[in-house]
Amino acid sequence: MLKNYFKIAFRNLLKNKVYSFINISGLAIGMAATMLIGLWIYDELSYDSYFKEKATIAQVFQHESANNNVGTGPAIPRPLEFAMREEFGDNFKHLIMSSWNFTRYISYGDKNINVSGNYMQEGAVEMLELNIIKGDKESLKGANSILLSEETAKTLFGSADPIGKMVKINNVNPAKVTAVYEDLSKNNSFNGLKYLMPWKFYVASEEWVKNAEDSWGNNSFQMFAQINDNTTMEAVTAKILDVKKRNAPDEAEFNPQIFLFPMKDWYLRSDWENGVQTGGRIENVWLFGIIGVFVLLLACINFINLSTARSEKRATEVGIRKSIGSQRGQLVFQFLTESFLIVLLAFVVAIGIVLLSLNGFNNLASKEILFPWSNSLFWLSTLLFIVVTAILAGSYPALYLSSFNPVAVLKGTFKAGRYASLPRKVLVVAQFTISVALIIGTLVVMNQIQFSKDRPTGYDKNGLVQIPVMSSEFIGKQDIMREQFIASGGAIHMTAMSSPTTEVWSNRGGYTWEGKPEGFQEDLAFTSVHYDFVKTLGLKLIEGRGFSREFATDSNAVILNKTAVKYMGIQDPIGKFIRGSSPNSTMIPLKIIGVIDDMVVQSPYSPVKQAMYVFEQYGNISYYNLRLNPKNSVSKNLELVESTFQTNFPNLPFDYQFVDEEYGKKFRSEERVASLARVFTALAIFISCLGLFGLASFVAEQRTKEIGVRKVLGASISQLWLLLSKDFITLVAVALVIASPLAYYVMSGWLQKFPYRTSVGWDVFLIACLGALIITLITVSFQAIKAASANPVKSLRTE
Repeated sequence: MLKNYFKIAFRNLLKNKVYSFINISGLAIGMAATMLIGLWIYDELSYDSYFKEKATIAQVFQHESANNNVGTGPAIPRPLEFAMREEFGDNFKHLIMSSWNFTRYISYGDKNINVSGNYMQEGAVEMLELNIIKGDKESLKGANSILLSEETAKTLFGSADPIGKMVKINNVNPAKVTAVYEDLSKNNSFNGLKYLMPWKFYVASEEWVKNAEDSWGNNSFQMFAQINDNTTMEAVTAKILDVKKRNAPDEAEFNPQIFLFPMKDWYLRSDWENGVQTGGRIENVWLFGIIGVFVLLLACINFINLSTARSEKRATEVGIRKSIGSQRGQLVFQFLTESFLIVLLAFVVAIGIVLLSLNGFNNLASKEILFPWSNSLFWLSTLLFIVVTAILAGSYPALYLSSFNPVAVLKGTFKAGRYASLPRKVLVVAQFTISVALIIGTLVVMNQIQFSKDRPTGYDKNGLVQIPVMSSEFIGKQDIMREQFIASGGAIHMTAMSSPTTEVWSNRGGYTWEGKPEGFQEDLAFTSVHYDFVKTLGLKLIEGRGFSREFATDSNAVILNKTAVKYMGIQDPIGKFIRGSSPNSTMIPLKIIGVIDDMVVQSPYSPVKQAMYVFEQYGNISYYNLRLNPKNSVSKNLELVESTFQTNFPNLPFDYQFVDEEYGKKFRSEERVASLARVFTALAIFISCLGLFGLASFVAEQRTKEIGVRKVLGASISQLWLLLSKDFITLVAVALVIASPLAYYVMSGWLQKFPYRTSVGWDVFLIACLGALIITLITVSFQAIKAASANPVKSLRTE
C-alpha cells in the first residue's frame, strides 16, 4: 500500500510540473534558510562549549553605586584576591588574577610580531583547559616564561622547536618559551589569547601593578574563578558579596558588591543596566529563531494554498477511492505521504543550497560554521524537522481533500463552496503580513545604524591614523617623533594619547572642585594626551585653548568635554581648578584651560560620557595619533611615516590603524544583524511571491473560459488584468494594514534599548507598503497579462 501511495505521489508530481516545482523550490528555500538560522543559533548557544567545566567557571564582577545609579563590570582591585583567598579559598578550585588583553611586541631574531594576550596567575592553563602541544603545563609558575599559541609559535619560529628559545617582550624584557598550546577556536571567549605570561612577570615589569597591591580604589584588574564541585555560583556569591565593603571602609560609600558572573552568560547575557542583567546577544538568538519559524511557515503556506486550490482536480480521485471502500484515514495517510515525499525532495535540495551558501553565510555572519555531517543530534533534529514540516504543510490539505462527498463528486455536482477560498485568502494575508513586518523591521534596523553613523563624532576621523606605541622604547620621544613625522612630509600634526581615539581605557573619581555637591560621586573618563591634541584630532574648542608648549604650567592643566562641565556643574570653568578629594592627597591642582565639544569615543548608540584630558608627563602613552598630509596620497603618507618610524625603531614592527575604520568596527555587530535580516527578509518575500505566482497561475487557469467570453464581448487586456489582479492587491493591502501597527509596536520597543536612537518614521511604512504592492503587481501581472493575451477561440473551443 505504501509503495502505491508513493507511486501515485510521483505521478502527481510529474503531471503538475509547474506546481511541483513551486512547492519543492519554495519549501527547499524555506528549509535551507531555517537550517542556516538553526546552525547559526546552535553556534551562538554553544559558545564556550570548548570548556568541559564551563558550569563552574566565572569572572569576578562588582556592582558600584554612585549618584543613584549602579554600575556593573569586571574591573576589580588587586587586594580583592588576597581577601578572597584568605576568607573563601575553600570554595574555589582556582582564583586567577589577570591583566586585560594586551597587545605586545614579541621578537625573536629578526622577526617581530604584534600579538594580543594576557598575564595570568598559575592555574590558568588548567582552568582554561588549554591543550599543551609542547612544553610544560606548569609554565606560569615561573617568572620569565611565555606560552605561545600554535599560530604565534609558527609565525616566530617556523618549523623549528620553540621550546627553550628566548624572545623579547616589547623589545626589552626577555622571556623563555616554555610551552605551546593549541589555537583556540573563534567560538571561544579567549580566542584572542595568542600568548600567556606569568602574573609574576607582570608585577615585576610594571611598577604601578606592584604599587596597587594595597589599593582598593584602583579597579584596574580582572579575576577569573573556578568553584569547587560541592558548591554553587549562588552560594559563593552570597558569601563574597560584601568582601570589599568589609575590607575597604573608604570604598563603602560606593556600596561595592562582589559577585560571580558565570561563563554561560558571558557571551549571550552580558548587558547590565543599573545593576540588573538585561540580556545581550540572546535577543538576536530569539530574533532569528522567530524569523526562521516565519520563513518555514511561509513555505508551508505555499504548499497548503496550492494543494487546496487544486483540490477540484483531485475530487474525482477521492470520490472513486471512497466509493470502492477507502476510509478517510487511508486517504489522509495517502495525502500525508505525498506531503512527506515533497518535503523529503525539498530537504535534499535544501541541503545542497546550504552547502553552496555556507561559506558566504559564514562571511556574512563572521562565523566558522561547518556542516555537521557527523553530528547525530543534527540528523535526529533533521528527521524531526522533516516530519514536523510534512505534517505542518500536509495536514490541512489532507483533511480537506479527504472530506469530499463521493456521491456529489461522481454525479458531477461537486462544487467548492463560496467560502472555500477564504482559508487561502487568510493564509495569503498572513504571508504578506509576515513579509511586510520583516521589511519594516529591517528598514528600521538599517535606519538606526545609519542614524548612529551620521552622528557627529566631535572630531575629524578622516586622515587620522593611530600607531600603537606600548613599548618602553617610546617613552619620552613624543616631541622628537612629532618633529620627524612632520619633517618627512607624511603628517601635518601629531599628538600622543594613553588610549585609542575610539575607546576609554581608564575611568577615575576622587576629585573635588569649587561648587561640588555634597555626596556627589563623580565618574570621569580619563585620558592622558600630549601637545597638539586639539589640532591633531580636529576638535572643536567651545572655550579656552588646547595644551601648548608656550605655557609651562600646562603640564598641570586639564581639558574637559562639554558633558563633563554640565555633569560637574561648573560655571565659567576656564581658570578654575580640580583637586584630589583626599585630605592627604599630594596631587597638584589641575587648572581647567579648555572645554571641547563632546567626542564619541565609546558606544555610538549611547550618550557621550563626561571626560577629562590631562597633559601626559609620566610616559603614560599608548598611541601616537597622526593627521596625514592632505597634499599627498594616503599610500605616500604611510610610506613616509613608516620610513621615519623604522629609522627610529628598527627592531619594532610598524603597525597602524585608520581611526575611521576603528570607529566603523563599533557598528559591526548591528551591521551583521541587519545583513542577515536583509537576506532572510528577501527570502521571505521571494517565497511569498512564489506562492502568489502559483495561485495567480491557478486562478488564471480556472477562469480561462470566463476570460475568453469577456474578451469576445470586448474586454480589453487592461480590464482583464485588473480583473485578475485586484483580489490579490486587496489581500496584500489588508496585510499592510495589519503588519504596519504590529511592526511599529515591536520596532519602537526595540529602539528603546538605544539611548541615542532614530524614530520609526512614516517613510519606512511608505517604502515597505509601496515595495510590497509593486512586488505583488509584478508577480501577479505576468500570469494576468499572459491569460488576458491568450486567443479566446482556443479557450472556448473546448466547451
